[in-house]
Amino acid sequence: MHQWMRKSGTIFNHFKSLLLVTNNLSSWRSYSFVKRCQFAASFAHNLPVADGDFINSSTHFCTRRFESVKAEKLANNVDDNQALKLPEGKVKFTPKLRFISETADERECCYRVLDENGNQISSSNYVEVSKEVAIKMYTDMVTLQTMDTIFYEAQRQGRISFYLTAVGEEAINIASAAALTIDDVVFPQYREAGVLLWRGFTIQEFANQCFSNKADYGKGRQMPIHYGSNKHNYVTVASTVATQLPQAVGAAYSLKMEKQDACAIAYVGDGGTSEGDFHAALNFAAVTEAPVIFFCRNNGWAISTPTSDQFRSDGVVVKGRAYGVRSIRVDGNDALAVYSAVHSARDMAIREQRPILIEALTYRVGHHSTSDDSTKYRPVEEIEWWKMERDPVTRFRKWMENNSWWSDKAELEARNSARKQILHAIQEAEKVDKPPLADIFTDVYDSPPSHLCEQEKLLREAIKRHPQDYPSDVPL
Repeated sequence: MHQWMRKSGTIFNHFKSLLLVTNNLSSWRSYSFVKRCQFAASFAHNLPVADGDFINSSTHFCTRRFESVKAEKLANNVDDNQALKLPEGKVKFTPKLRFISETADERECCYRVLDENGNQISSSNYVEVSKEVAIKMYTDMVTLQTMDTIFYEAQRQGRISFYLTAVGEEAINIASAAALTIDDVVFPQYREAGVLLWRGFTIQEFANQCFSNKADYGKGRQMPIHYGSNKHNYVTVASTVATQLPQAVGAAYSLKMEKQDACAIAYVGDGGTSEGDFHAALNFAAVTEAPVIFFCRNNGWAISTPTSDQFRSDGVVVKGRAYGVRSIRVDGNDALAVYSAVHSARDMAIREQRPILIEALTYRVGHHSTSDDSTKYRPVEEIEWWKMERDPVTRFRKWMENNSWWSDKAELEARNSARKQILHAIQEAEKVDKPPLADIFTDVYDSPPSHLCEQEKLLREAIKRHPQDYPSDVPL
């Protein structure tokens, strides 16, 4: 991932230098968006760029624009007198005054493989999962569920400052991760700890981050659950909503330019689709034909705002068509359906060089975070019904048992093992020292500038004057 970031910076600097040397900024601004993209693609691959070469070179961006998208082929068989010719294709004329309806006659269907009792639907088509993969999927769901319970309790005990669970969304986490490869770059929101768990992030690493000790890769600068790992291609969680979406498109476009057999995947909640970043990202991805998967967890609530107050469209899945993005709606509590959808989406994204939008319908059983009490805005009976009747972990377990791949003994062992590991990790994390105060001011500049040095000096003086107002366990 660092390679594409470095390359992007190099390209930008080359652009800036070229413009300064040629003093041709006004000419650059006069170029169309497409010409600028063609210029960028050519420059990135060290190709010669002459004004007359933009369209003709087969390696340039423009010739790939519609390699998979069929927009320019639509209505091209229509007589010119009956259609308006546009750069993206012909549009038929009609003498009838007719507006496009705001809703379809029927809502988009939701793809499902397992029914509520874990039985495979006879007519379902899905991607096969081996016994080994299925067992790991289930044990990771159990671990995630157990970890959420214990860390949530630790926050309530005052041992960590904040926590956020994925209760009710375990299948989304683990099944989507299982369908990816380690080379795929993950841009999480904040409820995707299970994706990192699947990739090999240890329980101890989770604990170190939540307890903000000096073993935390973020050096205690982030809130708990804001995980990140270069090793696991998992971009650090940011609290700002939906900013990860356009970033994922940029990463995917870089993977495309480098001809990598990988894609980017960006997770977002239904609330994030109300942000401008969501719409910009889908349009950006469609135009550049970036191999990126947008995975929306539609769990019904953006903190306390229900989806009915967020949009009037048929959920999120229909938004893809408006931007030219292939889309699917899936049962987010069905691990096999999620696995199949992401597996197929990844294949299409890489093989056909296109973005894919997945809307996973689920329900947030837990509170939004430890700062929220969801019983203030939704009935307790509703929460309990989803927890007991539509639990994704229980449904997948029943399917495993139907295949004779799981037993009560294995269940007991898995849950006991997970609980012991997590409790041990917490005990160890609490023993590790906090990062030193100086770490607040490092890792941005090679040599700290004067204003940061002054801020550090003032902070140390304030701690000496008012030691009771600052944590005593932070090394000075």
